[in-house]
Amino acid sequence: MPRGRYSLHDPHDHTPLAEEHFQCAPGPSGWRYVSQLTAPSGDHLGSVDLTLDGLGRPLRLELHAANWQVRGAALDGVTWVRTDPTGTHATEGNVRAHAFTGSSPAFLIATARLLRLVPSAPATRVRLVAFTDPVLAPRTVDQSWTLVGREAHATDNGPLTVDAYQVTALDTGEQHTVHLSGDVVLAAPGIELEDLESPPSALD
Repeated sequence: MPRGRYSLHDPHDHTPLAEEHFQCAPGPSGWRYVSQLTAPSGDHLGSVDLTLDGLGRPLRLELHAANWQVRGAALDGVTWVRTDPTGTHATEGNVRAHAFTGSSPAFLIATARLLRLVPSAPATRVRLVAFTDPVLAPRTVDQSWTLVGREAHATDNGPLTVDAYQVTALDTGEQHTVHLSGDVVLAAPGIELEDLESPPSALD
């Protein structure tokens, strides 16, 4: 069960945004990731709780940020309910999309798990609903994912397989690279793995 800490920063000017203390593990239904986010000041910012089914689809998502809350799941595409800080207003959304995304590293792992790409395969298009900070506003985004490399690195615990994905935002053409090992993000724009207490779990 990997457990550790990511630092999140603005990918353009590297302003520190948060630290995300996480743990994740394969389970009976598929895979689960839970985390708590803290600001550079140490204040609590929110939390992430994501469970995937065996095919990598979002079985359950719960996000908290700035007293906003989102609960979602794969249902007729993806469906979610977003509740305001006072708790008096809740709005429901539904989009013919494949899954969710957001600032948490969990969503990169979830998308890779959903697509199950192999090296040299053509780029795969995916439609996601992104919840943007700090009020978890929903926005539909289209991306293209390609697995451009897979390397095994020797470690004290045996070989560590690292996958490099090229991710393209189809609305802007902007490209970036995401490095994953099992269910841990090693590096991605705005994300640095600062601490890892146990090796990543392999996601078959």
